[in-house]
Amino acid sequence: MSTTDQAEYGYGLDYQRSEIQKFCKDKKLELKEIFSDDGFSGADPNRPKLQELLSRSKDEKIEFIIIAHSSRLFRDSMLSEIVYRDLRKNNIKLVSTSQPNYYEEDGDFQRKLIRTILDAFDEYERSLIGYRLKNGKRKKSENGGFGGSHIFGYRSVNGKLEIYEPEAEVVKEIFYLKKKKRMHFTCIAGYLNSNGIKTRLHGHWYASTVKGILENPVYKGKTRSRGQLFNGTHERLI
Repeated sequence: MSTTDQAEYGYGLDYQRSEIQKFCKDKKLELKEIFSDDGFSGADPNRPKLQELLSRSKDEKIEFIIIAHSSRLFRDSMLSEIVYRDLRKNNIKLVSTSQPNYYEEDGDFQRKLIRTILDAFDEYERSLIGYRLKNGKRKKSENGGFGGSHIFGYRSVNGKLEIYEPEAEVVKEIFYLKKKKRMHFTCIAGYLNSNGIKTRLHGHWYASTVKGILENPVYKGKTRSRGQLFNGTHERLI
């Protein structure tokens, strides 16, 4: 709650307090505490009690934050929506006693517009991060480094692939069975399973798993990016 300019908006401190108490009583909600910024305008985003409330909401178990009117939180619509989204992420429901549907998903057209804009920024940021990660992996591959996921037969040590002998022997066996014995993927998987050989996650082998190993250029000392092969900096297995 804030006090300055109350005459303009018609929400004095006593009125706000009364409305909040009445709302909680009607809804059978336990009112824990009232945060009141006496002498501060609702246009001031740094009101001490408001900042205390937002800070405590991150650490304490709070289900609802009740306000008399949306303008009592922030006058700035964008800032108000950002705070609302943060509260929602913490599973805290923000409720306005005088605007029952204001904080619903479709409650206010202006907030819906702002939410759409913020969601678009979030999506842009995620895409930008994804692009940077993908570009970084591509550059690493082109320079001979490995930027992919875990590779059976290797371990990543300080960002570089090093041969892990217990698995490397299995990889060599798979290539031998395919090249020399001309066994099909399914038969190789069956052979490994029948001999009690497990995958890295201690699971069973399948034709697709075997195929993935046989077609992975990493085992031949290469890295792949965008369909192109580059000489890797790691030691080849095959």
